[in-house]
Amino acid sequence: VQLQASGGGMVQAGGSLRLSCRYSGLTLPYYAIGWFRQAPGKEREGVSCINYNGGGTYMRMSVQGRFTISRSNAEITAYLQMNTLEPEDTAIYYCAATRMVNFPQTEPPAYNYWGQGTQVTVSS
Repeated sequence: VQLQASGGGMVQAGGSLRLSCRYSGLTLPYYAIGWFRQAPGKEREGVSCINYNGGGTYMRMSVQGRFTISRSNAEITAYLQMNTLEPEDTAIYYCAATRMVNFPQTEPPAYNYWGQGTQVTVSS
């Protein structure tokens, strides 16, 4: 199983980025995909997740209305569209997959597989 996150970068406040998470090797289709972030000196926190068929999503309150999550199982890729970025969004962003049936799962221990992080830096 491999998850590969990409799309991070440096933007000014108010800008946009789209993160991608390509997931491969998942033998069952029933995996939810989650996005997490970790800022320096802080714990990893759940940002958003999407269920196995894209029919259910969760978004952290602080990013509601600014971020959108989606996935394409045909492309084995999940996306996190981030608009109106704020300096507080600066962090390393990770994607992860969970086999757990109950949705949403917002805590890191619930996730079985993790990708490497991608840095998002938002300047004021």
